Amino acid sequence: MDWWLALGGLAAGLLIATLTAPVGVSGAVFLLPVQLSVFGVPNPAVTPTNLLFNVIAGPGALWLYGRTGALRGSLTRRLVAGTLPGVIVGAVIRVFALPGPTVFRLLIAGLLLPLGLWLCARTLRPADGHTANAEPSARSVTALALAVGVVGGIYGIGGGSLLGPILVGRGLPVARVAPAALASTFATSVVGAATFALLSLVSSGDVAPDWPLGIACGVGGLIGGYLGARLQSHLPDKTLRLLLGVLATALGALYLAQTLR
Repeated sequence: MDWWLALGGLAAGLLIATLTAPVGVSGAVFLLPVQLSVFGVPNPAVTPTNLLFNVIAGPGALWLYGRTGALRGSLTRRLVAGTLPGVIVGAVIRVFALPGPTVFRLLIAGLLLPLGLWLCARTLRPADGHTANAEPSARSVTALALAVGVVGGIYGIGGGSLLGPILVGRGLPVARVAPAALASTFATSVVGAATFALLSLVSSGDVAPDWPLGIACGVGGLIGGYLGARLQSHLPDKTLRLLLGVLATALGALYLAQTLR
């Protein structure tokens, strides 16, 4: 791999993880379009490459959250228990049912555009009764985690990257959601990356991850995730949630436009 590509991947992973880790998003949801459009990673190899990024980048923020005890609690266990089986199903669907770039871009737009608009709306105009203690039931959280795990396996984002914005939008405090969502992302990414590695042995095409690029992005994400976790207590929640919503909306609109063309 060229040095400029390695440095580009390192810089992209560092910047994205620094901005997204404070709210429990690994950054893979925003790194994926960069891999497709800038680095030219083929489909479906872009999905396991994204999962590889999560595996390497995750410990940066998790180490700091673990030191403060933020990873303890039932929310982390529920998210991990739901997303783990879902990501395996999603990986199988991604390899055998959704290999084409057109369908994949449409899926990106279908996920990012409504999620971004919803998060912006929730941030600017909170629903009535929005409180820090408003928490879904345990069964609802597990069911949501399972569904998001399937989508995360298809999309290559581990699952927690979708659960974080959703739960924050429901009113849970970012300080509680972020560690749990990142733990879920890390666990499901490990399982998802291993699943893709096994599927590459029995399927044709670019199924294995782009190891050099994934490692370069992951090292950047490892540093950025740690920095982002340290910044969490110094940044206003409203600003962070609004930034994530705007980025998700813009990326979703871009891929929708490309698909329609």
